[in-house]
Amino acid sequence: MNTEEPLSLSMSFTLDDGQLHTGHRQRVRDRYLSEGMDAFKDHEVLELLLFYCMPKRDTNPVAHAMLREYGSLSGLFEADPRDIERRCGLSIATAILLTLAGPLTRRYLKQRWGDRPILGTSARAGEFAVSLFAGRPYEVFYVICLDAQNRVNHAALVHEGTLNEAPVYPRMIVEAALRHKANSIILSHNHPGGSLLASGPDLDVTRRIRSALMPISIPVVDHIIVAGERYASLAEQGLLER
Repeated sequence: MNTEEPLSLSMSFTLDDGQLHTGHRQRVRDRYLSEGMDAFKDHEVLELLLFYCMPKRDTNPVAHAMLREYGSLSGLFEADPRDIERRCGLSIATAILLTLAGPLTRRYLKQRWGDRPILGTSARAGEFAVSLFAGRPYEVFYVICLDAQNRVNHAALVHEGTLNEAPVYPRMIVEAALRHKANSIILSHNHPGGSLLASGPDLDVTRRIRSALMPISIPVVDHIIVAGERYASLAEQGLLER
């Protein structure tokens, strides 16, 4: 079976094993074991990952080329696997491996929070909301359903929008709140562009959702905007009532 993969990034490599640095892979693994990944540069992180799906290739130039193609590790990890397969000429299996970073991070953070965490403050709610958006390059909208003790019943993903737009319909929020037996809810969406400022549409959709929930006595206690690892609380800013 041929385990080598073509690479179509305008590069020309020879795959002669004699040209590979003797013991290079073992040195990289040993360094990871002794120093951890914090000591690695981005191309070294990618090179280490590629060891496990490209057993006979010098992964160093491949890693550099992929980072040039996507601009950063995050850009690569957040790409569609089929796009990586097409643009880099790698197998779909390799592309899938690289794009597992975001979903695995969300799964890890969800388990770190434990079963039904208490979100009794905006700070706690903001930290929880940040974990929901790890590795998401496009705008999505969550409704976090809380019980009477502010424990999370469920964090429901109610809409996945385009890069800069996520139209959210109050009916969907009402249905999610009722389905997950919410005593109150926290709204949360992300701004992939990095801004934490609440836009006019952000405030408008908050108002419409609050109005839709009022007849069934389910209050919206906060709306959290997330940008990367940062967040902003509309409740803390006094914008929730506007």
